[in-house]
Amino acid sequence: MSAVITKKRCAVYCRVSTDERLDQSFNSIDAQRESGQAFITAQRAEGWILVVDDYDDGGFSGGNMDRPALKRLLADIDAGKVDIVVVYKIDRLTRNLADFAKMVEVFDQRGVSFSAVTQQINSATSMGRLMLNILLSFAQFEREVTGERIRDKIAASKAKGMWMGGVVPLGYRVEARQLVVDPAEARNVRRIFEQFVACRSTTDVVRWLAAGGITSRKGTTFTKQSLWKQLNNRLYLGEISHKGKPYPGQHTAIIEPTLWDAVQAVFADNLNARRSETWGKRVDDALLRGLLFTADGERLQPSFTTKANGKRYRYYVPRRTLRYGADRHPIGMLPAAPIEAMVLAQVHSALKAPEVVQSVWNLMREQHPEMTEPQVVLPLCQLGQVWAQLFPAEQQRIVQLLIERVILRDDGIEIRWREMGWQTLAGEMRPGTIGAELIELEQEALA
Repeated sequence: MSAVITKKRCAVYCRVSTDERLDQSFNSIDAQRESGQAFITAQRAEGWILVVDDYDDGGFSGGNMDRPALKRLLADIDAGKVDIVVVYKIDRLTRNLADFAKMVEVFDQRGVSFSAVTQQINSATSMGRLMLNILLSFAQFEREVTGERIRDKIAASKAKGMWMGGVVPLGYRVEARQLVVDPAEARNVRRIFEQFVACRSTTDVVRWLAAGGITSRKGTTFTKQSLWKQLNNRLYLGEISHKGKPYPGQHTAIIEPTLWDAVQAVFADNLNARRSETWGKRVDDALLRGLLFTADGERLQPSFTTKANGKRYRYYVPRRTLRYGADRHPIGMLPAAPIEAMVLAQVHSALKAPEVVQSVWNLMREQHPEMTEPQVVLPLCQLGQVWAQLFPAEQQRIVQLLIERVILRDDGIEIRWREMGWQTLAGEMRPGTIGAELIELEQEALA
């Protein structure tokens, strides 16, 4: 009586590190796949059958596991759809020992074995695993040595002033792997530098660019951050930078050294002005820092301006306005004092509201059954009585503790409370704590 042959579902995994020549009619991926399929066909007598799906990663490094086909393969293994993984060579699966250890753990958990067409190793045995680790050690060593050689080559090439690829800056185009000045774009680049020297403000330049319809090469609107990067890109000086060190480039400069120095002088003056203006006057006293949002989810950040008479005005400004300049969000610059007063009034009302106090007591009773109702309710009521006498810093701390988000609506504000914040505040007010003692002192002062 012949033995029953168990069917083993085999998946062929293929990978190449570069996507060059993948568009050819027959490429490395095809060669790996055909070899794997032929290898499985040769083992048909052992019950090996090929799964329908192809697991091909073209243009992905073996140094990590962030590969779409590999993720799909591991998911199918986890779902019990694969019994054997077949690759042309071991380093097609991975070149990283740590990643290989993770894969072997998954294989063992799901009863999956591993085979290579050109390296007959059985991963089910201890000797096979030893050989796998030795081969992968050499594969990882090879990858690291190759990486070092590439980095050294890039450093040497940049030291000679060669452009080594990347995002092509506005004002240039690439010809024969070299940067060549694009006359039309170069004129815009010079205008941007000159406009910044004239107005001395990235916000004004961004607004000027938007009004003139000048965009990046991708057609996107300039932001203050992207403008800052352009104004500090030493490529426009005819230089190539590597790890912060500039080298004379082989390409033609667009910006003259005098104009470049003028731009850097404006940046230095603006930085010194901001430092002197904000010394000892930081916006850390913003009550609603990180809490205030518009109805469409835009976060408002604290800001301020100082007039000629030295008076300081605080605002909350949408992030979109900070990035792109004024008039980019309908709310604009929101005066800080009125909105903070509204929130403080809401907190004060909540501290005195019987239903809120009762809700906090119900929560505390579940978390701290040893506490009595007066130990929770009385401190909260007392806090409501002395709220106006608390220092602004203490009011800010309590607001940050109790509130998760303040949302601006057309008809007012909506406050979303932190449930755990109320419990924490009630715990701070327990008898014998510093919070309870401070409340008693405030009440004595009021009396």
